[in-house]
Amino acid sequence: MMHNPEPVHIPAEKRRPLGLSVLSLIALAALGLPRVILHDLHIIDEAHPASWILSLGPVAVWVAVAVVKKVPNPFLTVLTIGLIFAVMLSITHQLLWSYAFADSETAQSIPRLAQLPGGLFAGLLLGGVGGLVAWGIRAVMKQRTRG
Repeated sequence: MMHNPEPVHIPAEKRRPLGLSVLSLIALAALGLPRVILHDLHIIDEAHPASWILSLGPVAVWVAVAVVKKVPNPFLTVLTIGLIFAVMLSITHQLLWSYAFADSETAQSIPRLAQLPGGLFAGLLLGGVGGLVAWGIRAVMKQRTRG
């Protein structure tokens, strides 16, 4: 007769070191895609107010979720969301490249390849800055509860 051992309780921090499920991280990163798509399809341009809202709004949501959910490391969580967004951004640019530059000589392979590190950097920068903001908010909240 086999004896089934007692189930071991694994703390949430160990199961989800970023404090959110992988699906949640991907969904949060995807919030940044509408601006990328609308820009690449020439529906909005960089100077349009909607572009700013669609650029900064997702980062504000990333920060809010990290703070409200009290993730173990808000900086790392938001940075990871930024990295996932960076990959989505680069893939989306590549998929829409021919349309975005249909009337231009820019549609050549060298600028297209040069976009990859730029897209990755942009996503990481958004995630890094957002992560610092989330970390700062969390630090202030901890100070207020102690003091």
